[in-house]
Amino acid sequence: MSYLIISKKNEVYLKIDCEPHVKYELSDQFTFDVPGAKFMPQYRSKHWDGKIRLFNIQTGEIYIGLLDKIINFCNNHNYKFELKDNKFYGIPGEINEMISLEGVKDYMKSICSHEPRDYQVKGVYEALRYNRKLTISPTASGKSLMIYSVVRYFTEQDKNTLLIVPTTSLVEQMYKDFEDYGWDVEKHCHRVYGGSDRTSNKSVTISTWQSIYKLDKKFFDNFQVVIGDEAHQFKSKSLISIMTKLFDAKYRYGFTGTLDGTQTHKLVLEGLFGSSYKLVKTDELIKQGYLSKLKINVILLGHEAKKIEDYESEVQYLITHEKRNNFIRNLTLDLKGNTLVLFNRVESHGKPLFDLINSKADKNRKIFFIHGGVDTEDREKVREITEKENDAIIVASYGTFSTGINIKKLHNVIFASPSKSRIRNLQSIGRVLRKGKGKISATLYDIADDITYKGMKNYTLNHLVERIKIYNEENFDYDIINVNLKK
Repeated sequence: MSYLIISKKNEVYLKIDCEPHVKYELSDQFTFDVPGAKFMPQYRSKHWDGKIRLFNIQTGEIYIGLLDKIINFCNNHNYKFELKDNKFYGIPGEINEMISLEGVKDYMKSICSHEPRDYQVKGVYEALRYNRKLTISPTASGKSLMIYSVVRYFTEQDKNTLLIVPTTSLVEQMYKDFEDYGWDVEKHCHRVYGGSDRTSNKSVTISTWQSIYKLDKKFFDNFQVVIGDEAHQFKSKSLISIMTKLFDAKYRYGFTGTLDGTQTHKLVLEGLFGSSYKLVKTDELIKQGYLSKLKINVILLGHEAKKIEDYESEVQYLITHEKRNNFIRNLTLDLKGNTLVLFNRVESHGKPLFDLINSKADKNRKIFFIHGGVDTEDREKVREITEKENDAIIVASYGTFSTGINIKKLHNVIFASPSKSRIRNLQSIGRVLRKGKGKISATLYDIADDITYKGMKNYTLNHLVERIKIYNEENFDYDIINVNLKK
């Protein structure tokens, strides 16, 4: 019978000593095809076979967060194993007995001016009783309160925390959320983005990943705790490089609203943060009254049948289509309440849409244009102004406003650009789900296009099919409305 000796190399990697044939079995078990690899330059140039290998045969190393999967592998193959020189790896069955559900609830109430919801208490409880956890909780479910509770717990344990977020806007928002919950953020929290100082003697560093991923390991040695907000973005090489430099960060927590649905993505994130735990679903939060009631209107625009050679040509056709852009303008101006219009390309689509809308809007109506070139402070001002308005319009790029931005008083979202990304779509929907004063319902207008030619569906129409699958999986209420642009 084969025998595996499993030890910790550091807080990133396990080292597995076993017979050579078992190493090859482990390699096969933890090798996966990367979705879309065939379209990537490395694959096309034959420098890469399109696979990701999570177990290194040469070194015997694998991410610690996959330990429960390794144990399952051993059990399925009737292999014996030994966890060497460490009593607590943070896997199911090995928990921090000091953490109780009631204790977490009382603690959260004592540190926060907001009453924690039951599922938030459960999320913090599940995180703290293990060394590491990937918590999946829907957009607008209050992840910042859960993150704050974890941060406060470890600050009181005299441990330094690195909190990584994807955008400069989220650095500011998280800082303000912590302040709103009742903490002295000026004393405890240091913000990093742009040209700000990277180092501080404060216990909590809130940073964009772009600001720190090139720093050497010495910077990361200061942290015992790492928390990733919007953790679904941690599959990129830059974010993985950060997580693998944190050799001494024993406590690792990822928070995300959704994963992209691929096994590869999930396992990389679990390897970096720990086993995943799905806290609650969006439709449950809507039923419980925590989120706004959501109605989705899929507006299917009918075009003249047209043969389009490739995806890029189709996108160019759509974003420069005069009748389509005028339709989006008229829809935006007719809607009641604050409206967010999301687009993909700034110069070729976002700017023309903004100009169209702005030129026809009432002169007293506030219209904003947000993209990557707009300063963080200006984006925050737009958010604050919109919270006080009743009919503001924000024309924004997906990259700046689809993730994390918290505008409670947002009534409508328009998808002006096609996308099939599960993460992007669910994150974007999350922008409109937050409840605000006097707001109990919200509407998404999903603009889609039918350019079917000789029975062949166009690219973006197939993307709509993918979005509708998501709506069905999430139990969202949607209607399909046909609009003819052929006239």
